[in-house]
Amino acid sequence: MNKQELIDAIAAKTGQSKAQTGETLDTALEVIKKTVSKGDNVQVIGFGSFSSGKRAARVGRNPKTGEEIKIPAAKTVKFTAGKAFKDAVNKK
Repeated sequence: MNKQELIDAIAAKTGQSKAQTGETLDTALEVIKKTVSKGDNVQVIGFGSFSSGKRAARVGRNPKTGEEIKIPAAKTVKFTAGKAFKDAVNKK
């Protein structure tokens, strides 16, 4: 499912227009992005939580040449599914 299909499904379920649903989804995603970018967590009970983490610098290899390369440290985004979401996926 892509973003437009998600908007269509939400609009059909809620009865709102696709334009209004798209704006709401875009706003929710933007708030999540800004919050996690600041280093804070976003927790949606029953769905999951979004957070940021750190990935240490490391040495990797270029698969084509076998040459060692330095991979710099970076921030990363983490999503941890909530219990209800995991149970729905596993049909418990």
